[in-house]
Amino acid sequence: MSEYTEVVAALNERGFTRMVFDMQKIRDLMDMLGSPQRAYPSIHLTGTNGKTSTARMIDALLRACGLHTGRYTSPHLQSVRERISLDGEPVSEERLVATYQDVAPLADLIDDRNTEPLTYFDMTTAMAYAAFADAPVDIAVVEVGLGGEEDATNVIEAGVCVMTPIGLDHTEWLGDTIEDIAWAKAGIIHKGATVISAQQTEEAMRPIVERCAQMGATLAREGSEFGVVQRTQAVGGQVLVLRGLGGVYEEIFLPLFGAHQAQNAALALAAVEAFLGAGPDKQLEIDLIREGFLEVDSPGRLERVRSAPAILLDVAHNPHGMAATVAALEEEFSFRHLVVVLAVLADKDAAGLLDLLEPVAARIVVTQNSSPRSMPAGELAQLAVEFFGEDRVTIAATMPDAIEEAVVLAEDDASGELSGVGVLITGSVATVADARKLLKR
Repeated sequence: MSEYTEVVAALNERGFTRMVFDMQKIRDLMDMLGSPQRAYPSIHLTGTNGKTSTARMIDALLRACGLHTGRYTSPHLQSVRERISLDGEPVSEERLVATYQDVAPLADLIDDRNTEPLTYFDMTTAMAYAAFADAPVDIAVVEVGLGGEEDATNVIEAGVCVMTPIGLDHTEWLGDTIEDIAWAKAGIIHKGATVISAQQTEEAMRPIVERCAQMGATLAREGSEFGVVQRTQAVGGQVLVLRGLGGVYEEIFLPLFGAHQAQNAALALAAVEAFLGAGPDKQLEIDLIREGFLEVDSPGRLERVRSAPAILLDVAHNPHGMAATVAALEEEFSFRHLVVVLAVLADKDAAGLLDLLEPVAARIVVTQNSSPRSMPAGELAQLAVEFFGEDRVTIAATMPDAIEEAVVLAEDDASGELSGVGVLITGSVATVADARKLLKR
């Protein structure tokens, strides 16, 4: 095996889906590494949906402004290298190996002192922070893995925090109410931080406001200090007018679809303005902002990978995210006939997803993805019948079979006229990752 393959295997041995929330172990590891996360300023993102897209936008804007960036997001679609990006590109296999070799001996010492070893996510987090310091970067853009306060990334103690919309998800770890989840996520707000928050429900905003008061943090809210002024559909995306902390930015082309992505763009702009010191008397250069947004992409977010029929991939995995996806489908694509391929994780609200998909999907093909946590296809099919009826539900044992069946159904029902006919593959990051390997070179 190559050194890179060995590193991937060693990481996987820690349990790709194993979750242990123990901040002391990651703090100890950071101390042993010389606290690399203190070598650069950072922007830290949490929320229920939109974190990765917003992080990618922030990264692109900062690079357009001339800064060297590190970006840490999760989970990955195809390669662990995607989690750790330098100047917008995944780290090379060689750099990943070298960084792992620096971190692993110290991680082993931490493991020897504890009953539970460091997790896969602990390790990739430490590797990201070490790689950023070694590069070096001017700024790190960091997405939480889950929650906030007890997430391994929270050793960063960022000066700028971004709160994307908060909804119900990961309730087994974060709590059963929006307020409990918001408290967990607000834990990334540290003393003196600037907080950029999307519009939230009152239940979600209350903990954010209280945490800001406790930490002496400055809060900027969408709809008050910044927001989307106007959005217009365009070929390949949308044209936006955004109100930022420093003024109004017009004629912004964003090559992504949906009102939720426009909201993410407003969050990203405000975060970059906060970091660069923009305000009422200082607006960022409009040409740089346009250039940054023009370079944005977000794989697996209503990503078109085939045409005739159109095949879209979307990672929506909870009702909050699926509602945004469905709204974007209706607004941007106007399919007259849509077939959905759905595979979800067993701990997700599959019924909530099916309820949202039923009005826009003519048929649904249910399957399971490669995750060990995937809901069995037979169980998902039983749920789907409750919403779609037996005649609109097809079950497929594997992802290749599901995609082939969905394309056949779309083409047959279209009677040869493929304009306005589409296939949507959705339900989980793992689902999109599996489909992407099959459909995108």
